[in-house]
Amino acid sequence: GVAGFVVFCSLLISLSLSVSLSLQYFCCLLLIFLIELVAGVLAYVYYQRLSEELKQHLNETMTENYAQPGKEAITLAVDRLQQDFKCCGSNNSLDWLQSVYMTSAVSEGRVVPDSCCKTITTLCGRRDHPSNIYKTEGGCITKLEQFLADHLLIIGAVGIGVACLQVGLFIFQYCGSTSQQTQAITIRLSQSII
Repeated sequence: GVAGFVVFCSLLISLSLSVSLSLQYFCCLLLIFLIELVAGVLAYVYYQRLSEELKQHLNETMTENYAQPGKEAITLAVDRLQQDFKCCGSNNSLDWLQSVYMTSAVSEGRVVPDSCCKTITTLCGRRDHPSNIYKTEGGCITKLEQFLADHLLIIGAVGIGVACLQVGLFIFQYCGSTSQQTQAITIRLSQSII
């Protein structure tokens, strides 16, 4: 879609003899390239910051807000996180021992939420055993960080591919406009001689 449009515009502009149009196109491609470069740097910087925020706040969010009145969205998010990533607790399943929910009567004797269970059944969180509960090294934080890192790598690879395409278009544009300018000058010179 977008790459095809850029290539099409590049071909049209390289076929035209307008130097100013070629220069404007080159400036637009350069601006897009610089924006992508800045976005890549920001993604890396914010990934580091996000990792620190996860370590600092995920455990607190799980232990203080899980299954609390008015915090239904957090409860759903934590349950989904634990099921999708097959993990239990921010660092490990022991994180739940000090949670507000697990120490209340509402938990009905659970030691972990049911979303920590490999096979979810009612009150399955009462039995904290490796055959029943996800016991992952580093807990949900490690799983979530790995997920983000994997996707950041994919985004980076796509960005590098687009950057290579743009550099190729820069070169194509420059060679095309230089070649056409040389031909135009040659034609003008030959016409003025005749």
